[in-house]
Amino acid sequence: MSQEQEKTQEKAGIPEFRAGDTVKVHYKIIEGDKHRIQPFDGIVLSRKGSGMSKTFIVRKISADGVNVERIFPLYSPNITKLEVTRHGKVRRAKLYYLRDKKGREATKVKEA
Repeated sequence: MSQEQEKTQEKAGIPEFRAGDTVKVHYKIIEGDKHRIQPFDGIVLSRKGSGMSKTFIVRKISADGVNVERIFPLYSPNITKLEVTRHGKVRRAKLYYLRDKKGREATKVKEA
């Protein structure tokens, strides 16, 4: 990562994270004239893009074992807070193989 990108990331208040980390994304949802902040907690599957168009995919297992994936723009003004709850130790940059796993196996990532 270049120094310019690091400065931009620090300025935006985004912590250092990568694939395999468990994050909690506090996302602002606007419904009509009301807005609320909803946390989305899950494992980062990948990071993509360059510059201001960077995105990252977060996957969580919700009720009844249904898997939910969301793509977040990294520098979105709707992300109010991004917390890294756990650092994972993985050997690849894209964890798409977790999509084939079920239940507990889908959340198993070694802790760094």
